[in-house]
Amino acid sequence: MKWITVSLLLAQPALADPMAVHQTADAIFDRMPNVRSVDTIGDHCGAGRRTNPRIGYCTSENTIYVSTNFAARPTAAYEMAHVLGHAIQVQHGVADVAFQAIRSRRSEEGALRGMVTRQVECVAGVLVARTGLAPIDLTSHFNEEPFTDPHWGRRPLSGGPRVTIGIEARADWFTTGYDAADFAACSVGEMSSELIVQAER
Repeated sequence: MKWITVSLLLAQPALADPMAVHQTADAIFDRMPNVRSVDTIGDHCGAGRRTNPRIGYCTSENTIYVSTNFAARPTAAYEMAHVLGHAIQVQHGVADVAFQAIRSRRSEEGALRGMVTRQVECVAGVLVARTGLAPIDLTSHFNEEPFTDPHWGRRPLSGGPRVTIGIEARADWFTTGYDAADFAACSVGEMSSELIVQAER
């Protein structure tokens, strides 16, 4: 397995340029989305007012939209890594596996989406680690669980999934990925990381 690390360890890692994380993902995986800064995310990809106002991944366009002041957020590197986790799942087959499972077992949709979300947090941790940034304690940076609003999906983005697994679960899986710095650690129940590992350059 080939590991690619971007040497961008900064004096204040929490304020690191989120594009450093994007550069890491782009070096490891094919078909990573472009990033576009816009005044109002709600004006793009059918986002409207119900979506995350800071960052959103439009799978229809393979574009990540960020607000103009997004990079100034102390959690911007983590938030970029999280959304890139969804992009990696979408572009390399995991999202298709999840969608097929959800479609055939609607009564288990909550549990399956929870597995997808845990894997995303783990992948985000790996990306932050491989970028050379310090670990991020999500429980100390967020008063409420992040990313429970629509922030990824096809147009209209406002119809994207709403998932909650609790801030502690998110923090645990992010730390799992960060400590391992290896996508192989990101299998969660039925959501295997095998396709992600195979997609690494």
